[in-house]
Amino acid sequence: MTPSGEPAAPASAADDAALVARMAVRDPAALREAIARHAGPLHRIAWRMTGEPQEAEDIVQEAMLRLWDHAPRLASRHPAGTSAGAGLRLSGWLKRVVTNLAIDRLRLARRVSGEDVPERADDTPLADAQIEADERDGATRALVMALPERQRAAIVLTYYEELPNVEAAAAMDMNIKAFESLLHRARAGLRQAFVTLGDAQ
Repeated sequence: MTPSGEPAAPASAADDAALVARMAVRDPAALREAIARHAGPLHRIAWRMTGEPQEAEDIVQEAMLRLWDHAPRLASRHPAGTSAGAGLRLSGWLKRVVTNLAIDRLRLARRVSGEDVPERADDTPLADAQIEADERDGATRALVMALPERQRAAIVLTYYEELPNVEAAAAMDMNIKAFESLLHRARAGLRQAFVTLGDAQ
């Protein structure tokens, strides 16, 4: 928000290049500005992938530290005020970092626990309509959480974050054809899980 209470205009690529240039010379105010601009959407992605608010916070903090560490390299590749600088999209770069960090943490947690993610939430029939609705929402989240990590990322970025396929593919560092194939498998897995859940109720 601006001081007058109006929503802030989205940052342009030129703004991103200038912000990174400031971080490259170790301006802490630039890092605070980057956090203010990007932390909310990044936290949402991380939370939807991990299901843990604290884990999501840790992921966003790590992503911001990586931005700080990589700022000199990014600034040299995308100098502010040049056509290369105009090509920098900090939002996309950060979404890619957060998605990869979330996938890495999910894989590590699975290896440490030695357990698979539960296939579905408790599906005991409940009488109250609102509780049933909440349970369906919870079951949907559980089914998404039960997908393999990269399929889960594809669903979160496409359906929850509403990114176009090309942007979601970039966030996952994939070409568009490979991403669409992954998304197709994720949708098929969810459809089958919903059928199985329906049959069990």
